[in-house]
Amino acid sequence: MPSGRDISRLLPHRYPFLFVDRVIEFEVGRRIVAVKNVTSNEPQFTGHFPGRPIMPGVLLCEAMAQAGGLLVQGTFRGGLSPDLDDRESLFLVLTGLDHVKFRRQVVPGDQVRLEITLQRKHRPLWRMRGIASVDGQVVAQADLSAVEVDDEGAAVGDGAESRAREVRIHPAAVVAPTAQIDVGVEIGPHAMIGSRVRIGRGTRVEHHAHVDGRTTLGEDNHVFPYAVVGSIPQDMKYAGEDSRLAIGDRNRIREFATLSLGTEGGGMETRIGNDNLFMNYSHVGHDCRIGDHVIMVNSTALAGHIEIADHAIVSGLSAVAQFVRVGESAFIGGGSMVVMDVPPFCMANGNRAELKGLNVVGLERRGMPAEQIREIKRAYRLLFQSRMRVADAVAAVKRELPDSEPARALAAFVETSERGVTRP
Repeated sequence: MPSGRDISRLLPHRYPFLFVDRVIEFEVGRRIVAVKNVTSNEPQFTGHFPGRPIMPGVLLCEAMAQAGGLLVQGTFRGGLSPDLDDRESLFLVLTGLDHVKFRRQVVPGDQVRLEITLQRKHRPLWRMRGIASVDGQVVAQADLSAVEVDDEGAAVGDGAESRAREVRIHPAAVVAPTAQIDVGVEIGPHAMIGSRVRIGRGTRVEHHAHVDGRTTLGEDNHVFPYAVVGSIPQDMKYAGEDSRLAIGDRNRIREFATLSLGTEGGGMETRIGNDNLFMNYSHVGHDCRIGDHVIMVNSTALAGHIEIADHAIVSGLSAVAQFVRVGESAFIGGGSMVVMDVPPFCMANGNRAELKGLNVVGLERRGMPAEQIREIKRAYRLLFQSRMRVADAVAAVKRELPDSEPARALAAFVETSERGVTRP
């Protein structure tokens, strides 16, 4: 175990400000035990405590912080052996001391045992718990926070760019040590983050939210209070398989929304794209596939194995049956019960839902050219108002509108439907 010169290779401190004499125990990524021998000739006793030398509490905290620095260095480097000197080291600064307590005095002749346990490792932020004891009695304890700095000594929290790199985890949050938290993430009080969760840069998880399972959140997502992301599927066939939930970037998951993991019967994954809004009490069941710019309004429910394409809207209090597809820019009216596929660009409403025409307002808001909207209208009339057989109507769209991409997409959706298409 390192002592003396070996410790000075790992810490920037020098006499008389080096307060770790020897490391006696070390476990990578878990804990370190070091000692500090308190002698009467140390400069802090001269003049400051004449006639009654007592080690200042701030220096006990500094000793715990230095031992914590060794723990971080050894964890980052994979060990404390001198043979690892050629490996890269971290530059750290102490950023916080919480729950500090001093139990008894430390005087010359005492040997202080410094035990530091790693609590959270979410680079660039490191959190540790320190206990200093003498002869088996605790003399001081504290929770310590340290942050990595760059090779020029600039703290990660300095400046606008550096603030974007901070990881802010509230002390009351419950975050598994093996969770992977990227820079710029903020986790609020009483939020719970599971052991296999990965959270991308800039994502915010508010208080009392719960993210669990093998869940990946991309960048700049916002999980609001009491949302449950990555819960086990509500499927009686689920047997604990190691399924996933993959979420893209810039999604807003509002209060009490629930998003489930996948199952073996659906490819083991629920997948959600980018820029979606899941309003209060919305539910995404297992093995669903959600595209981009989708809006699920309050109290909407998706059963398992559902596909929702880009720019679709599912209005409040609506439910979609399992294996249903909802096409691009489709609009489902409030309170609907959808049991068959909803074609792209169309509006559906009712119990059981029926087509109510085209979502012209939604297409205009997307900026679709008027000519393309006219082509979609022509295809809609052929497919749903001509009284032709489905195969003949699809063939007519391909024949009369061969150069219209959205019209061909509408016809292809109808042609490939396995569950059946919602009709007027």
